[in-house]
Amino acid sequence: MIIVSGVTHHYGVRPVLLEIDLTIEVGELVVVVGPNGMGKTTLLGVLSGALSPYRGSVSIGGLVRRRSIAEELEIRRKAVYLPDKCWLPGQLTGREFLLGVGRLYDIEHERLMDHAERLLQLFELTENADSPIRGYSSGQQKKIALCSALVTEAPVFLLDEPFSGGLDPAGILALRRVLRHLVKSRRATIVLTSPVPELVEEVADRVLLLREGRVLAFDTPEGLRRSTGCHGSLAQVLERLIYPEMRQHLDDYLRDYAT
Repeated sequence: MIIVSGVTHHYGVRPVLLEIDLTIEVGELVVVVGPNGMGKTTLLGVLSGALSPYRGSVSIGGLVRRRSIAEELEIRRKAVYLPDKCWLPGQLTGREFLLGVGRLYDIEHERLMDHAERLLQLFELTENADSPIRGYSSGQQKKIALCSALVTEAPVFLLDEPFSGGLDPAGILALRRVLRHLVKSRRATIVLTSPVPELVEEVADRVLLLREGRVLAFDTPEGLRRSTGCHGSLAQVLERLIYPEMRQHLDDYLRDYAT
């Protein structure tokens, strides 16, 4: 479904992504992890077409991003991108926003009305559904943003930090189960970023580890355990792969300052 070929991207003179090559299959949920500032959000931006890479290309469903207006429009009908902090139309109610987004994706009217109502119930937004979004709390704004992505029923979801931004435990549980259901029942293809290893292990088919702009590993959670020889939690596996120096820094800190 998604092919990334030789993608390199710079901010000024600082390389953020370096020669990234990936193939993500139809019906696969991939979680991108790595230290802060190592290219996770930039990679999602490139996959979404929001950023044009300095070098390389991204294709989704056989169509190349940003190659032509026609191809880009066709991709945008199939692939939904939700940034970590997205703009929301504060003057609209939550219900109006969901219905407006659904119409952009040509969802049949009766189905759209029903789907929007079910999403509002699922994410505990029913009481606020007919109030302007500008009055929502940060957690409620995160929920309505997630609902706006899900209501499209697109086959590809690109989600930057969907579990953050004030999402409460009920919202995390609902989103986790919905994403797995979409992969299993509709063979949706999902790429998301997350800093929480426990959530990664529960939802991921494969985990993409980025460090210093390069792919450090791309494997199933069990495959990562085998490659590191660590059979503990995924958090312990990631500690070995991404943060090898952290354990020594932690031991030094605890010895010198926490006693």
